[in-house]
Amino acid sequence: MTFAFIAGHRHIWPVSWICDALSVSRSGFHAWIRRPISDRAAHDAKLVQAIDKSFKASDRTYGARRVWRDVLEDGLACGVHRVERPMRINALRARPKRRGKPKDDGERSVIADNILDRDFAADRPNQK
Repeated sequence: MTFAFIAGHRHIWPVSWICDALSVSRSGFHAWIRRPISDRAAHDAKLVQAIDKSFKASDRTYGARRVWRDVLEDGLACGVHRVERPMRINALRARPKRRGKPKDDGERSVIADNILDRDFAADRPNQK
């Protein structure tokens, strides 16, 4: 995280200043820059591409478990949590499919006759 900050800001300030301020060695930073990408990071990059492909193919409705099954079918071995983390980091949230409105068959219910005609006064109970 520290080296990533230095890499992002080395065009603004000299690397030696940032390294001194963060109490890290310059040689450690330059070794980090030259270090090849790790196997896990390379696998995560492939995984993110497969997750994105599956998620978009499902019209953004698949959650982590369904995407995980698609990734397994593509031949990438991983667990469910290994799919959940990149989905959360890349903001890939499943949204439910919208349900349609009920169909209108054109029939309308019968409207009852206006018996009271706004005359609410009754002589005895249960007369209206």
